[in-house]
Amino acid sequence: MSDLAIQTQSLTKNYGSVRALRGVDLLVRRGEIFGFLGPNGAGKTTTIRCLLDLIRPNGGKASVLGLDAQKQSRQVRSRCGYLPGELRLEDAMTVEATLRYLNSLREGKADWGYTRRLAERLDLDLKTQVRNLSKGNKQKVGVVQALMHKPELLLLDEPTSGLDPLVQQEVLRLIQEAKKEGATVFFSSHIISEVEQVAERVGIIRQGQVAETAETQALVKRALRRARVRFLEEVEAKDLEGIAGVKILSAEGSSVILQIEGEMDGLIKTLAKYSVGEFETERPSLEEIFLAYYEK
Repeated sequence: MSDLAIQTQSLTKNYGSVRALRGVDLLVRRGEIFGFLGPNGAGKTTTIRCLLDLIRPNGGKASVLGLDAQKQSRQVRSRCGYLPGELRLEDAMTVEATLRYLNSLREGKADWGYTRRLAERLDLDLKTQVRNLSKGNKQKVGVVQALMHKPELLLLDEPTSGLDPLVQQEVLRLIQEAKKEGATVFFSSHIISEVEQVAERVGIIRQGQVAETAETQALVKRALRRARVRFLEEVEAKDLEGIAGVKILSAEGSSVILQIEGEMDGLIKTLAKYSVGEFETERPSLEEIFLAYYEK
């Protein structure tokens, strides 16, 4: 059995003259939480739909759970839980009837007791008709139906969209629990903080191409850091310019703001020669790194 849950090679998709995907290459390992990060229109939803053969790519290959995403799409979908970005539900049915119907399409794989517990955790009333649900409560239905049969692979398109902050956190906990039970989770988002919170690795998609794939923390650690140093005496800023990877952003009196690329060992050893009153460092967030890719 392959250790990859998802593999795409040079995946392309055009909508008329619009090139939505321009050669997407992805490798997602089994058992990991992978965050697919990008703004609206970057190609996140199109990629997920191609993986499930809901739309056909114009070129390239896609493999899901070791199966050909096109030739074996039925088997792929039977082993996945999918939350679409634009969820459509039958207004005349209750939440419970909706979930029972969807479970019947999956040959009754879901345990109803577990389904009920999921609804309780999200504060979702099973007796309410869908037409009376708010957007946020409809999203809860989508989350429950994706999780309730405990699939091998979860494909979640903006799973916390429309949810209040407390429910967002509960959904992220459910994602982490699914991973602990052996599932692979691939979720798209433009909310960078939630990707940073739960994803072990992240792919940044930019204009239909994957600009970077890396471990989340490694991506953050690899980026530039800033440091503010206040000396107890005035120091010639140029004395710090020769340190490898260090750039002076500003110098005023006894305070200096620096930008550091790579390890800080050289800077620390140089600062040890001076009397330092304060030393503060700031690591960039994933959001700053993400924005830097788009500024490129």
